[in-house]
Amino acid sequence: MKEIKVGLLGCGTVGTGVAKLLMENRDLIRARLGADLRLKYVADIDTKTDRGIRFDEGVFISDGRQVINDPDIDIVVEMIGGETIAKDFILQAIQNGKHVVTANKKLLAAQGNAIIKAAAAKGVDIGFEASVGGCMPIIKTMREALVGNRIQSMVGILNGTCNYILTQITDTGISFEEALAQAQANGFAEADPSLDVDGHDTAHKLAILMALAFGMEINLKDIYLEGITNITPMDIEFAGECGYRIKLLAISKMVGAALEARVHPAMIPVDNMLAHVNQSLNAVTVSGDAVGDILLYGRGAGMLPTASAVISDLVDIARNQLLGVRNRVPMLSYQNENIRPIPVRPIDQISTHYYFRFSAADHPGVLSKIAGVLGDCGISIQSVHQKGRKVKGAVPIVMLTHKAREADVRKALGIISSLEVIKDAPVLIRIEGGEDE
Repeated sequence: MKEIKVGLLGCGTVGTGVAKLLMENRDLIRARLGADLRLKYVADIDTKTDRGIRFDEGVFISDGRQVINDPDIDIVVEMIGGETIAKDFILQAIQNGKHVVTANKKLLAAQGNAIIKAAAAKGVDIGFEASVGGCMPIIKTMREALVGNRIQSMVGILNGTCNYILTQITDTGISFEEALAQAQANGFAEADPSLDVDGHDTAHKLAILMALAFGMEINLKDIYLEGITNITPMDIEFAGECGYRIKLLAISKMVGAALEARVHPAMIPVDNMLAHVNQSLNAVTVSGDAVGDILLYGRGAGMLPTASAVISDLVDIARNQLLGVRNRVPMLSYQNENIRPIPVRPIDQISTHYYFRFSAADHPGVLSKIAGVLGDCGISIQSVHQKGRKVKGAVPIVMLTHKAREADVRKALGIISSLEVIKDAPVLIRIEGGEDE
């Protein structure tokens, strides 16, 4: 039976999971693949920490260059992370004619175009299923299952840390800071959570999905970004009273010849399936012209769920090797000559529904002043809720709008903020799935 040799770079949480599955499920993989997928090397600078795995003599090493320079290694799995040494190792492995599997969404979002061009020039495959959505087969779905569809939109929950925090605030009414502390205590958030809670991790994943969905190069810089740090229990409670849940969403839509590409908290109706994706789970809805809406749902992180996606890529590449083919499925879903730039609309040009919360003085005529400004800016109010509770000497006024243009909304909120009767900066949360969309 043919043997395909694998070298693993990085033995952290996910790397350990990859090694564990390759070793413990070796017979299962062999039965499905028709070849032996053998882990020849695992390289990590820390060879002393016990990973709970017993490696054969000579497998666990400290020098990653030994992996990428070994002529016997067929596929290199990069689990180091980051944009420095990981990039160098990947490019050198490609130069040495080795296929690469990675979960490194940050590197792919920032420098994936160069890496994919290098792989295409060398005739090797890059697998990155684990870079988006953990165990959800979203990349395989985009590259293979939906090839007969024009993708119209994608809306997803792609960060388990943010989803866990928002779930805790929704379910218990605790503050963002308390929910974040719980996420850190339970291993769902890093000591420095900014990559997650500021939305960057979600944007990395959206950039990759947009390339696959629309036939464009990976474009991170034009994605509008807004995190969840300003979401309060009060707004989550008011959203619930209005029939919505608040989630951090990755949103991309084809509108004419341009794309919307944005990551921000959004209110979605409670009857939307994404509203019930809670805790650290991920989900994405993809809309195609043939299939309509499909939903993928699963664990977006964790040792074994993410490792499962890595194994999927390994087996796909190994099957290609057994057939003597390369680049059977284009890495970015489209043939290289058909990948083109697609303009991304600035956030000011989008139109959607909005939730506003104003902290206003409890005086007669306040509501009419706010409504007057909104009307002057072309914003139509769908509903108004004036709450009886007082916050810092003010009462909250909640408004939901019909579809409005972001530029008009920004102009209106700027004017309203300057009114003497407004005590704090207005709160804006966009609404997805409104009734007149």
